[in-house]
Amino acid sequence: MPKMKRNANGSGTIYKRDDGRWEGKYSIAASDGSGKYIRKSVYGKAQEEVRKKLTEITAEIDDGTYVEPKKMKLKDWLIIWLNEYAKQSVKHYTFETYQSLCKNHIIPTLGNRYLKDISVTSIQRFYNSLTEEKKLSAKTVKNVHGVLHKALEQALIVGLIKSNPSNRCILPKVENKEITPLESDDIIRFLDAIKGHPFENIFFVTLFCGLRESEVLALTWDCVDFINNLLFINKQLTTSTHHTGPEYSLGPTKNSKSRYVTVAPTVMKVLERQLELQRQMSDKAGSAWNNEWNLVFTNELGEHLKQNAIYKAFKRVVRSIGLPDVRYHDLRHSYAVAAIESGDDIKTVQSNLGHATASFTLDIYGHVSRKMQMKSAENMEKYINNVI
Repeated sequence: MPKMKRNANGSGTIYKRDDGRWEGKYSIAASDGSGKYIRKSVYGKAQEEVRKKLTEITAEIDDGTYVEPKKMKLKDWLIIWLNEYAKQSVKHYTFETYQSLCKNHIIPTLGNRYLKDISVTSIQRFYNSLTEEKKLSAKTVKNVHGVLHKALEQALIVGLIKSNPSNRCILPKVENKEITPLESDDIIRFLDAIKGHPFENIFFVTLFCGLRESEVLALTWDCVDFINNLLFINKQLTTSTHHTGPEYSLGPTKNSKSRYVTVAPTVMKVLERQLELQRQMSDKAGSAWNNEWNLVFTNELGEHLKQNAIYKAFKRVVRSIGLPDVRYHDLRHSYAVAAIESGDDIKTVQSNLGHATASFTLDIYGHVSRKMQMKSAENMEKYINNVI
């Protein structure tokens, strides 16, 4: 039975087992500081395979990078990571998204694998199956990767694995969908269609302020400055799922940054009408009125509006004017395009929309600025023709 020489790292012994496999034994110092050594084993189909593993292990023990293999499955670690790490560092609805991605995608495929056995290839194969078999979008696969990568990165930090295999995976390319802002004629038809609608004011403010749906639903009267024509956007309406049903709350904005938006005087007049409408609803509801969050847009009893109700009402309107494919978010796009074509610079549009960077705004609306550049060139051509 061939043996490896004992050294400062412990010992290495290789032998063939009765089941035909080769086993290599090595020793590591006990973590309790007692000075005792614990015997560990590695296995392989060939003697040389085991010898290579032992050589790598003893080298890692020498330079202090050795991590003892743990018999922990990915699904068990994901539960620990979600509750002990992720839950403490992200917003509630983000945490629920993490939970959903783990439950619906990661655990069913990779959950029963031991952490130490998860390889670059196994993760890459998993990502490929999400795209090719489940037909998930590139963006969804990217979101799955984000969760798995974070979980494995934390496993690396706490010493459960020696490297993060997800670092070396290739993700499908995310292609930005072409935005579909409303044309001027469409906007005129839309405004005509919402006249007298229960949600006329909220549709109007969304269209001409560029707010996200969750932001306009969370707008409070203390954030409306009628003197300076300002809106202070510092929160959004969020939804979390509980066994008793959806639970709503006011949380920070999408990027957790507040912003001021200077709006057109006409928008402020609409908000003044909304204030008067709310006073009338309050008088009519009497003691049943309960606008506990001081919201600008509520139902007849002062309660917050639900996104699903707003969306369904919006879709009925756009279908009635022959625009069934228009989404509520396209009102925000329409605002941005109108602002750029009216002469606002990209930095101003970025600030009003609440984007993290101007480059992100350019990625979405760059084609609009190119159209303006072409118009600028045409204007210069007219100038040149006048002076030569």
